[in-house]
Amino acid sequence: MYQSFKSIGESNRICDRLKALRTLMRSKKVDVFLIPHGDEHRNEYVPPFKERLRWISGFTGSAGSAVIGLKKAALFIDGRYALQAKDEVSRKFFELCSIPGPSPGEWIIQNLHYTGLKVGFDPWLHSKAEINRIEKSFQPCNVDLVNLKENLIDLLRGDEKPQEICNPVKIHPMEYAGVSAEEKIKALQQDLLSAGQDATVLTALDSICWLLNIRGNDIAHSPLVLCFAIVNSVEKPDLFINKSKLDTSVHSYLEPIVNLYENDSESLSIRLKNLSQKHKVIRVDYETCPVWITQKLLISKEVVHGRDLCLIPKAKKNDIEIKGARSAHLRDGIAVCRFFAWLDHMTHVNEIDEISAAEQLELFRRESGFLRDISFDTISGSGPNAAIIHYRVTTESNRKLRTGELFLIDSGAQYKDGTTDITRTVAIGHPTTEMCECFTRVLKGHIAVASLIFPIGTRGADIDPFARRALWSAGLDYNHGTGHGVGSYLSVHEGPHSISKRSEEALLPGMIVSNEPGYYKEGIFGIRIENLMLVKEVTASIEGECQMLTFETLTLAPIDRRLILLNMLSNDECTWINTYHERVYNKISSCGLTDDDQIWLMNACAPL
Repeated sequence: MYQSFKSIGESNRICDRLKALRTLMRSKKVDVFLIPHGDEHRNEYVPPFKERLRWISGFTGSAGSAVIGLKKAALFIDGRYALQAKDEVSRKFFELCSIPGPSPGEWIIQNLHYTGLKVGFDPWLHSKAEINRIEKSFQPCNVDLVNLKENLIDLLRGDEKPQEICNPVKIHPMEYAGVSAEEKIKALQQDLLSAGQDATVLTALDSICWLLNIRGNDIAHSPLVLCFAIVNSVEKPDLFINKSKLDTSVHSYLEPIVNLYENDSESLSIRLKNLSQKHKVIRVDYETCPVWITQKLLISKEVVHGRDLCLIPKAKKNDIEIKGARSAHLRDGIAVCRFFAWLDHMTHVNEIDEISAAEQLELFRRESGFLRDISFDTISGSGPNAAIIHYRVTTESNRKLRTGELFLIDSGAQYKDGTTDITRTVAIGHPTTEMCECFTRVLKGHIAVASLIFPIGTRGADIDPFARRALWSAGLDYNHGTGHGVGSYLSVHEGPHSISKRSEEALLPGMIVSNEPGYYKEGIFGIRIENLMLVKEVTASIEGECQMLTFETLTLAPIDRRLILLNMLSNDECTWINTYHERVYNKISSCGLTDDDQIWLMNACAPL
């Protein structure tokens, strides 16, 4: 789990790989090669055999892309990975480009353009909308996009490329799913008929797993299955999956509700061509569907763009999923509270480092007997490492938790009844006044979002400024979104909703979203406070004309009182903290904690 990708010869290996890639590019007659982080399913986290961007650059983040020219190269990353990329990627080989900023297409024109430039790309790894945007940035320059039949990185890796592991598929039972696969398929087919569409192609793994009530283990920390699906408006859906992953019970479960095909390009190509010939209107999400698939559908009379029809029903949790989320967060809260009680005791003897802390938290979760996996690699950062927003501890970067520093731990769990994600920042020893002031400003933003009442139709972009106001008033900010959607024993990062400056999606009852403002002082400390929240209707009487929504905080764990400056909080903010801590104590204290853990919890939840 904590093996470093870096080693003594890493720089030389990257240099050799770039030389080999450029030689191969010349043989394929392309001047530029595009390398996104994602795979054909647009996964945020990809299996090892698809880690192409990491292989060529050394960058281990979960979002980014590279442009490789014959002489120059660039890596494009957003603000979450700015410090991480500086540490992992050699500026000798790559120019680091921040998003927002020049797009890959614009960078190519500015840095690599000459008459007859040919830009190669893998049609499995880029969507139609993405390629259209790149083509637009090339106008009116003489640049050609070249659709490559084989991925150049895969050709170079050869036998070095890790093999796909055949993990078994599991049924996600009704006691957790709440709605049967048959009902979900019927509802999706009705949506197609209402839209006058004959079929749709699904490529997002969480959508397919949600629709069919199946789970797997093909993606690290996400219970997803590598597959594709075609849903027809009146006939059984087609599922393309490695059949060797299906035992007798799963095969018997799936066979009545889908047509089963092997998950290979030949089988998919044949069915897509048949689909094009048979149906008039085929729905495809141009933002996510690979170019390879859209090209196979070109012979259809009409291919229309339409967002994945699973997105909203998947995001709006049903009553069973909401019940499961509450149970999962209670269970998770017990583990987190046990961890912080242990940490407060152990740090007095300076025995804890970032890796051992993360491992201990995972152990407490496993002792519940319900943990399926952690929901992402734990971000366990002390002192300056906490300022790296998506820090990933390695054996080389690992450091002790030192007195006078802050410790940030962002972690989550996958349980059959729900997915969790929580961040806490705690003081090790005595924090400085600056640490407390910044922490309190972050806390004020967190409370502003958590206590918000807002009308139906409110977008994530409308809510985001509430989280930043206290920081903005001091000339501070953070370079990431305030919140992301979370699945139900699915992806820990789930769309389409979020709380961010760019989120146009309205929040709806049943959605689960994180609330995680932060502040990061490079080289010194990092702060983030994250809870998961359920969007729900306001039940109390409010005079007015609008139907109003609010949030129910699901996460149950104390917020470090030692870092709170009372004179910076309003009476309402103090009341929110005290009410939250009272709820945490009432829920957790009766759940079998040891006497020492109960004493710790009582002190951690004491009124301000």
